[in-house]
Amino acid sequence: MSAEETAEPTRRDFLYIATGMAGVVAAASVAWPFIDQMRPDASTLALATVDVDVSSVEPGMSITAKWRGSPIFIRNRTDAEVEQAREVPLTALKDPIARNANVPGDAPATNDNRSAGEGRENWIVMVGTCTHLGCVPLGQSGDFGGWFCPCHGSHYDTAGRIRVGPAPLNLPIPTFEFISDTTVRIG
Repeated sequence: MSAEETAEPTRRDFLYIATGMAGVVAAASVAWPFIDQMRPDASTLALATVDVDVSSVEPGMSITAKWRGSPIFIRNRTDAEVEQAREVPLTALKDPIARNANVPGDAPATNDNRSAGEGRENWIVMVGTCTHLGCVPLGQSGDFGGWFCPCHGSHYDTAGRIRVGPAPLNLPIPTFEFISDTTVRIG
């Protein structure tokens, strides 16, 4: 080893390190406002969850709520509609995946995997935008008595599953839960 390799750090080494650290701090202070502005504002955070009173929704009726700027269809299906949805074989579906945020993984699109769960099979909560181009389908319409998107002709059944038309996916089901017998919390 030579004397140069084992020498103590010099004043020049200290200046290089200090200048580099000052550059890092300066770059971080310039970048922070741009990073900080990407956070959602208070009005968006306030819409993270919404509670909807469904006490007035009789079987066969539906309401539309708003969550995160999107329409949410909440339907209290009749027993006949539930039976009709149960009888559909998975092979008849364009999209066999449940698309339910409450059901883990790629569960099949059965009525039970798309409804509110055991004891509440008649309730269905879905994001109300067509999966083709984002139009809002009409309720209790179409060839299958569910939803119909008149813009391009997509037909959804009573469980919100795409059956006919250009839409590629079932209507998605957001995270939701019944926090009481008459209140649904979405989000």
